[in-house]
Amino acid sequence: MKLKNLLSQCEFTILSGDLDKDIVDVIYDSRKVTEGCAFVCLKGFNVDGHKFISDAVEKGAVALIVEDDIAPIDGVTIVKTENTRKTLAYMSVEYFGHPANELKTIAITGTKGKTTTVAMIRSILEKAGIKTATIGTLGIVIDNQIYKTNNTTPESYEIQQAMRKMVNEGCKAMIIEASSLGLKWYRTAGIVFDFGIFTNFSNDHIGKAEHADMEEYLFCKSLLFKQCKLGLINRDDEKWAEVTKDHTCEIETYGFDKDADIVAHNDSLIARPGYIGVHFETTGKKELSVDVAIPGRFSVYNALAAIAVCRHFDLTDKDILDGLNEVKVKGRVEAVPVVGDYTLLIDYAHNALSMENILTTLKEYKPTRLVTMFGAGGNRPKDRRYEMGEVSGRLSDLSVITEDNSRFEDVMDIIKDIKVGLDKTEGKYIIIPNRVEAIRYCIENARKGDIIVLAGKGHEDYQEIRGVKYHMDEREIIADIFDNLS
Repeated sequence: MKLKNLLSQCEFTILSGDLDKDIVDVIYDSRKVTEGCAFVCLKGFNVDGHKFISDAVEKGAVALIVEDDIAPIDGVTIVKTENTRKTLAYMSVEYFGHPANELKTIAITGTKGKTTTVAMIRSILEKAGIKTATIGTLGIVIDNQIYKTNNTTPESYEIQQAMRKMVNEGCKAMIIEASSLGLKWYRTAGIVFDFGIFTNFSNDHIGKAEHADMEEYLFCKSLLFKQCKLGLINRDDEKWAEVTKDHTCEIETYGFDKDADIVAHNDSLIARPGYIGVHFETTGKKELSVDVAIPGRFSVYNALAAIAVCRHFDLTDKDILDGLNEVKVKGRVEAVPVVGDYTLLIDYAHNALSMENILTTLKEYKPTRLVTMFGAGGNRPKDRRYEMGEVSGRLSDLSVITEDNSRFEDVMDIIKDIKVGLDKTEGKYIIIPNRVEAIRYCIENARKGDIIVLAGKGHEDYQEIRGVKYHMDEREIIADIFDNLS
């Protein structure tokens, strides 16, 4: 593809060379430079791509996209733009042939609920026979094949590349978690989403490498509603009006607020062995009686978002109801089949706040016992361990303390720190350092009506010890334990 075509949507200045040059690929990582490519110099928090220009040229880059003034280099076209991240996004759109135009695209932003809402929407659309791929915390998911990514919202090149693959493999819809940082750094630039969803807003992602303050954090989330056709907004969130302040899209709302376009009411908890969830009904632009296979009132909001968007697709009410009733989110309060009258859940909760949220939610279901198995990550602040121990000791009937990703620390040192928090409470606990044996203990000692939470690993399928990641999938471990029990 000609460089001039790749830059057709961009504003730029030519520092040297010409645009009538064939480009075989668009690369922003100097380690991946190939002969005949364009190298885009990105400025990150820790790394500046401009420092690798000589390496890129030596490896065969024939064009450079820069923000700084660069002296001419023989045989290399140098193009200066105000923001190379934004330019990378638009070049990637051109390079992969505008794949978003061949998909129904849904972007979700919000502090919490993005991953779960993605899973709910996908579950509904797949029930309706609409092949759907996703991009987010779990990676890029196409046909249940997971391609790992470094960020919730990957770099723009990876997004466009993934969407082209989705189209080639017959997908009709794509759902992406649009993080505030992804929006801030133009990773989704060049896409006009068919639907944008706002779940909620709370304190998060403030720091030198993220957002300067809460105002910037909220502003970056609001950017989604300047690049979508229809915004679907949680009206119950106190920031809903601010996040849509300068929107350029149409707006519809959902929530318990009677003025929302889709209103939830009559919500209640559902609990039976192997299934905990919520029931609610909706009125307004969609009237349904819904059961959701994920516990907690927050599941109502995520389901409302899914209903709000899916009603715009060609599908039936049954597709919506079945999709929500059978939805599973890997590692997010994920119910695992068991032999017995108790409930076993896998959850990603790995800090005090997330543990408090999930345990408080599960206590509402009044289990015989709430049993929490967890550890803490090595080479992380010790305060987290104290706090996690205190939360579990306060809210659990039994805490089973074990290993997590110990990294370069001794497991027993980490457990000792967790005990500091536990000992501030009157909560019962047992220490089983080996995680497999801890899971076995939970299963073999389960009582009728118990809810057992295996916390910390969630969707992860590895255990990190001394710099090595060993395969460990808790679902496989549980299946092996039951095979040996039978």
